[in-house]
Amino acid sequence: MAMLKSPLAFLVLAFFLCFIMSTGDGTYDYFQFVQQWPPTTCGVRGKPCSKPRLLQNFTIHGLWPSNYSNPTMPSNCNGSKFEARKVYPQLRSDLKISWPDVESGNDTKFWEGEWNKHGTCSEQILNQMQYFERSHAMWTSYNITKILKNASIVPSAKQKWKYSDILSPIKTATGRTPLLRCRTDPALRNVQFLHEVVFCYGYNALKQIDCNRTAGCKNQVDIVFK
Repeated sequence: MAMLKSPLAFLVLAFFLCFIMSTGDGTYDYFQFVQQWPPTTCGVRGKPCSKPRLLQNFTIHGLWPSNYSNPTMPSNCNGSKFEARKVYPQLRSDLKISWPDVESGNDTKFWEGEWNKHGTCSEQILNQMQYFERSHAMWTSYNITKILKNASIVPSAKQKWKYSDILSPIKTATGRTPLLRCRTDPALRNVQFLHEVVFCYGYNALKQIDCNRTAGCKNQVDIVFK
């Protein structure tokens, strides 16, 4: 009996180690498609954006393979490094609109960082060209800025909203529950700024699904969208 326990323990340990290694090497459950509000990105960061592009529409932050147990993983997986030539001219033109670098203006460097950190983790499903094409297609599918505007939710320094106020029109338009993320300013209490809207997609990045809200804007704190 004692001899059976040792091999069993070894198998359990081996399985655990393989799981840990694979989680950091591309194992994921779903995708987070993250769009950011540029004025918030540059307005509440530690230092000013070097070349701020205060666009008045939501732009892509990234397409992130994620795990339900830890949405920040996996990242920086073993895979093909970014190749600018694979972002062909028409796609490049599209991404400059949907996926600009709002902080420093170096769009290509931004795309490179997102692919190397996140795209490599789902390369078995989306190669580099497909990763950026799919992201742009997701962005064009639902115009968050327009959805909010149609619900009379527009940028304002004075107006405040509840989490449900912003969530509801997006959920109605997409048929799925998004996740809202906010940023705070230490100088301002009892208020948070709308920063990101997250859409969730299944393993193949084709079907939109409800986001599992593990973190986001606080329910009991007013949201400012400016």
